[in-house]
Amino acid sequence: MNVTWLDPEQLDPRDVAGAVAVLEAARVVDAPHEMPITMSTFSTGLTYGWEGEPALGAVIRDAHARVAGVLQLTFPNRDNRHLGMADICVDPRARRQGLGQALYDASVVRTRAEGRTTLVTYSFDLPASVAFAKAMALERASDEVQREQRLLELDWDRLDRERLAAVERSRDYELLAMPGATPDDMVDAIVELSGAINDAPMDDLDIEDEVFSAERLRAFDQTQVLLRRRLYRLVARHRPTGALVGHTVVAVDQEQPWYALQYDTSVLRAHRGHRLGLLLKVAMLRWLQTDEPQVRVLSTWNAASNDHMVAVNEALGYEVVAGGIAWQRSI
Repeated sequence: MNVTWLDPEQLDPRDVAGAVAVLEAARVVDAPHEMPITMSTFSTGLTYGWEGEPALGAVIRDAHARVAGVLQLTFPNRDNRHLGMADICVDPRARRQGLGQALYDASVVRTRAEGRTTLVTYSFDLPASVAFAKAMALERASDEVQREQRLLELDWDRLDRERLAAVERSRDYELLAMPGATPDDMVDAIVELSGAINDAPMDDLDIEDEVFSAERLRAFDQTQVLLRRRLYRLVARHRPTGALVGHTVVAVDQEQPWYALQYDTSVLRAHRGHRLGLLLKVAMLRWLQTDEPQVRVLSTWNAASNDHMVAVNEALGYEVVAGGIAWQRSI
């Protein structure tokens, strides 16, 4: 079984089409609630990547020369330089034939060649995925939960009660709307806010704190442009000092505009306890209702152990749609 690495400088449209077809076939079986991947999003991952760190792509073919499996392998360079992060997907019609094993073996070889010592991968909490991970000697390092909010079915009476309770505890703060790319005069403050996500629990994952910078923030903004996603950021500002102390970020897919992705929600440690996270997220829902009324689903992931954010999401009416597992192995 030959694994073919893709050249991001000369992507063959047939390889990209085959890979996207496999990813879509797997999504329909494993996670039908998820947003389908597109040709442009897959290609962007290999040519630019998330925050400017492109993935290495590889495919494996069946006996008919059809793409039957896909590997996306990322090596962080701003931090966590000991990691390789693999995403392995096999066409449901071609499973249990050794294709996943071949892709996994290729990811181990490439990760070692890069001088990395830990391989991390994620899967939905499904029997076949768990069995495969265990067969590859991967260790379960963190449990995650995916929740969705149905924006056309929101209980606004309850949300307004939650908002009013939060307002009572956050009178020293105001909210600012920041659509699109980060304004130049806000970059340093948003970089600091982004770093607050490092307080989220990582359970047993061998992952260090992420390092944020102006360059990384601009790369994040560019990623959203390339993925054709409209970006919405709400920021909490401390009135007495003018400091930005919390934010929540949502992206709306332009090609599938009924679907939105919840990115980061975080508050600086010194300003926690004022229900700013909940206040920000309710205000974001109002903003989306006004500017993106066609959005029907807002999706978010949290570590199952992240008790605070889980409580906020449950208060807002999010419903669990899937479980996920982070796996790792020292190589």
